[in-house]
Amino acid sequence: MRALIQRVKHAQVDIAGQTVGKIGNGMMILFGVAPTDTLEDADYLADRCVKLRIFEDEQHKMNRSLLDIQGEILVVSQFTLYADANSGRRPSFTGAAKPDLAIPCYEHFVKALKTFGVTVQTGEFGADMQVSLLNDGPVTILLESKA
Repeated sequence: MRALIQRVKHAQVDIAGQTVGKIGNGMMILFGVAPTDTLEDADYLADRCVKLRIFEDEQHKMNRSLLDIQGEILVVSQFTLYADANSGRRPSFTGAAKPDLAIPCYEHFVKALKTFGVTVQTGEFGADMQVSLLNDGPVTILLESKA
């Protein structure tokens, strides 16, 4: 499982011209699932995301977590995080889980994030989405459930 985290001032996701998810200060998480991933991987990543200290303190050091700043999260499913573009010109997506596994993992990840009491907004799994954000820093970090 992969979570590409971007520290943001704000972010939103639109589908067919309608805003379906919108947050203020916090993190936008692009979330991808591999065929070998489990619900336990989703729990692990949720814990890592909300406790990751990527927000600045008074000394401008990254010492605060999302929980510390009472930030919000926007989660967008992103199977292309498992793209393999090492050969040819067109990426292969065989490293991404099929929807019958990916959807329950995605939904479980979102539910796990909410157990921490944070505001969580989402896109729509499998939809053609337009995502906009203001990356703060910029800070972008890739977390994986398996080393």
